[in-house]
Amino acid sequence: MEFYDRHEERTGVQTAAPWSPTVDMQCDFVMCYGIGNHMAERIKSFKEKGYVVHLMTGVAWGEYREFLDGDFDGRKHWDEGQVDYRGNDRVHGKYVPYMVPTVAFSSYLTEHLKQAIDAGVEAIHLEEPEFWGDCGYSPAFKREWQIYYKEPWIDPMSSPDAQFRASKLKSYLYKRALDRLCCELKEYALAVHGRSVRFYVPTHSLVNYTQWKIVSPESSLIDIPTVDGYIAQIWTGTSRTENVYEGKLKERTFETAFLEYGVMQELTRGTGRRMWFLHDPIEDNPGYTWEDYRRDYYRTVSASLFHYHIHHYEVSPWPDRVMNGKYPRGENGQPIPPEYATNLLTVMHTLRNMKQEGCHFDRDNQEVGVLLADSGMFQRMYPKDTPEAQNPDPLVHPDHWTPFFGLALPLLKQGLAVRPVQLDNIRRFANYLDDYRVLVLSYEFMKPEYPDIHNAIAQWVKNGGLLIYAGDGSDSFHNIRSWWKDNGYDNPAQHLFTCCGLPKQPEAGIHPVEKGFVCLIDKHPNTFAVTKEGADAYRAAVEEALLKLGIIWHKSASLILRRGPYVDTAVMDESVQTEPVALKGTYINLYDHRLPVIKNPVLAVGSVGLYYDVDKIDKSQPANILAAAARIEQFTCDSRGCTFTATGPEKVICAVRIYLEKQPKEITASVNGKAVNIICEYDEESQTALLNFNNSPDSVEVSIRF
Repeated sequence: MEFYDRHEERTGVQTAAPWSPTVDMQCDFVMCYGIGNHMAERIKSFKEKGYVVHLMTGVAWGEYREFLDGDFDGRKHWDEGQVDYRGNDRVHGKYVPYMVPTVAFSSYLTEHLKQAIDAGVEAIHLEEPEFWGDCGYSPAFKREWQIYYKEPWIDPMSSPDAQFRASKLKSYLYKRALDRLCCELKEYALAVHGRSVRFYVPTHSLVNYTQWKIVSPESSLIDIPTVDGYIAQIWTGTSRTENVYEGKLKERTFETAFLEYGVMQELTRGTGRRMWFLHDPIEDNPGYTWEDYRRDYYRTVSASLFHYHIHHYEVSPWPDRVMNGKYPRGENGQPIPPEYATNLLTVMHTLRNMKQEGCHFDRDNQEVGVLLADSGMFQRMYPKDTPEAQNPDPLVHPDHWTPFFGLALPLLKQGLAVRPVQLDNIRRFANYLDDYRVLVLSYEFMKPEYPDIHNAIAQWVKNGGLLIYAGDGSDSFHNIRSWWKDNGYDNPAQHLFTCCGLPKQPEAGIHPVEKGFVCLIDKHPNTFAVTKEGADAYRAAVEEALLKLGIIWHKSASLILRRGPYVDTAVMDESVQTEPVALKGTYINLYDHRLPVIKNPVLAVGSVGLYYDVDKIDKSQPANILAAAARIEQFTCDSRGCTFTATGPEKVICAVRIYLEKQPKEITASVNGKAVNIICEYDEESQTALLNFNNSPDSVEVSIRF
């Protein structure tokens, strides 16, 4: 195990509580949540314990009564909350409306966030810029419409065009607010305190916001130079949202999380900005059991680890509700099982070591990009007189966002490493598509905002790429006011085809385009999701097209990725395999609190796993810590033995799996000079030992003598 300074900020948590020994997770940084409620004291409590301290606050909602009631600037602002088409206020709690991000609201947040800078935070997180798709009816939004479009407000639900324009405005308003906040506060920090403060935007994935019918800036955040990075807010609560595959609507937590994390890495690819992937050991809904939380926690962690360009993590939002909560909520609620608490800490500290060279799949899991645009969020509300809103088939109801999953799941479920690729980034970054040989696209659930995107896609195809386009031109949003209509095209796909040198409406099939190919499937993507026959027909078309590039699709339910000594695994259900998969070799199971050494572990269908490859142990010195449910520091080693300190929350048993060249003769542990009971089990074949002792926020000093 490598050891890093906290200022690398590889792992962090967010909490509204001050430091506590029961939730001292020993990550690198802490995001103190909220600009009220003794903010300065909470910040100080974590600084005194050696943490790098950030601040997080909601940019769409929060405890902002003084602003709403007019105590801030003498003008009441209750008309600046979001209101839906039914006339209902969209709220996050009593007296906590989702806000229209007006200039006045930005000014209010700016003044209060100056206090966080005064208190010494090193970074500020402005979380969840969210505007609900069914909203846009408050007086404040109507004013913003008139300013932006220079015309009177139009009911967003009156037509697809009005809905699309309303959503574009919503995205713009939050981009404006974030740009204003970051610029003014960075200048304040330099002018008043002579230091730089970083700004990050914690945001749900584009996949989730589009599923949940929420509009957010997403990829346009890249265009704000004062934003330093993001947190990908993905967890069980987002990823267990039901979707349709082969005619069945149900939760598919691993697969959905895989797609969510995949699109989020596109916000930083090639920018040099920071991205943290979030995991949550439970979730916002308190009605589930610990067994349920634990199962889906592992699914989301494993899904994130397949995206090996990212190696920073928010390991827990609200650790106090994890370590001190009882679930399911109610009289029969139970505290966290001790073995889950131990293993959570093991996984969290393992995540600090995920910056590894030589990441690769065990077999050829061909990467296929599925293009996804911010405009997907803009057309999630179909007015009631559109064919989509009137379709009686419940599987294609707009709530389920079936067309996207119709493109992605049939491929991912059978072993293709599907990566959502940000369509909007094509015009931001030269050669953005060069990492991909195969791209899948449909404009039946999103639209390209600019025609020059097609020039770049066409050139990519001509250089040897394979573009698979699926669509029948039936989407109601094809008829909005647009650049393609202005140029004589019925839909944007027709313009794309002509850029590739094809007719406006080519026949279905595979068309050579210089060194590459365009494969046209003239079906709506919904048809690939609602039946197994539809999914099979889509897969057959993709398989035939892949052969044009010499790519053979070896269908499999498993994904196995190696990140240095770590092996991340998933064997999906609803796939081509019904038998378990064997992982050859000797491994330490990192999803087991006992950290057992296992030969040839069996990977069950529907399972995920995280393992340490025993063959990859660094044996250049007599001892090496492989995994631990604590923060390990002050590690020293020589031929006589080793010493180290382990720090973690009280009332949690620490497990340490350590390589020891020789069986230990003596092991001692103490806290502040007082002896601590320690148990050691040595495995001669792997030359590793399992140590167990009680964690302590005051650090356990461990000494091993050979």
